[in-house]
Amino acid sequence: MPPHSNKKLNPVELFQSTKSDTSAIELTASEALTALSVLAVAADGKISEEERQTLAANHIRLFRSYSGPHFQELFKKVLKLSRQYTPAEVFAAAKNALTPQLRETAFAIAADLVLVDGIFTAQEQDFLLELSEALDIPDELSKNIIEVMTLKNCGENFRGDRAIKHLP
Repeated sequence: MPPHSNKKLNPVELFQSTKSDTSAIELTASEALTALSVLAVAADGKISEEERQTLAANHIRLFRSYSGPHFQELFKKVLKLSRQYTPAEVFAAAKNALTPQLRETAFAIAADLVLVDGIFTAQEQDFLLELSEALDIPDELSKNIIEVMTLKNCGENFRGDRAIKHLP
């Protein structure tokens, strides 16, 4: 799904195993992290200014060794793939390109991006729960990541474990 689309992603559809052959989509770990970041910011159907800024800041830190043109090529490839394939196909290819440790990193980045606007909606909670399961993140670790990102981004909107009490 192109990041400028206004259609919300259904996490169940996004993270289910895709029946189509995703072997045609070859991603490096860097491309996979970028693809999952784009899927996370597009999950609610709109990209806020906070999400744009956080996406850029995260990628500046993660890819600081990349030259400007090299990073632009990486981002262009991910956007092209998002137009050529379904979000589920892009997700499957990204997951396959990541080690278990990088899946944890991708989940933390996604949680940061989803929560950057300071609001933790039920839809965002569903998205993060489905994402953690799809990436095979241990339950305790996913709870901890969500709690930290909620504290980081939601500040006064976060009251104790209210936002995470329904996590498995």
